[in-house]
Amino acid sequence: MNQNFTTTFTVDQSPEDAFAAINNVRSWWSGEIEGSTDKIGGEFTYRYEDLHYSKQQIAEFIPGKKVVWLVLDGRLNFVEDKHEWTGTTITFDIAKKGDKTEVQFTHAGLVPENQCFTACSSAWCYYISGSLRSLIAGGA
Repeated sequence: MNQNFTTTFTVDQSPEDAFAAINNVRSWWSGEIEGSTDKIGGEFTYRYEDLHYSKQQIAEFIPGKKVVWLVLDGRLNFVEDKHEWTGTTITFDIAKKGDKTEVQFTHAGLVPENQCFTACSSAWCYYISGSLRSLIAGGA
């Protein structure tokens, strides 16, 4: 059974709109973001106060269909194993479902055994089902 954290939502906008919003990371993920978030091989860092630092590389970039980030480095200062995110992958799968677009988010490697699972999964729910969905649906 797949225990990786995953969540899915649907919107009325096109897969291309969803793809554009996902790659506009600064508009839906709070904290400091530096680097390139919108091209294959691009690398960017995310920092939230002194609690979370991570460096992502864009490993897959298929317009209107899929984005995959590989977490090259991560430090979570609120758990014992500060490197729980290092080596994990974050995937956005985008698909047309009738007249709607479905976005499925999966953080492979973020599993219930991780100390950060509860905090990280609830944060992802907020960002994915809240911020990102709002950005796609209303552009803000």
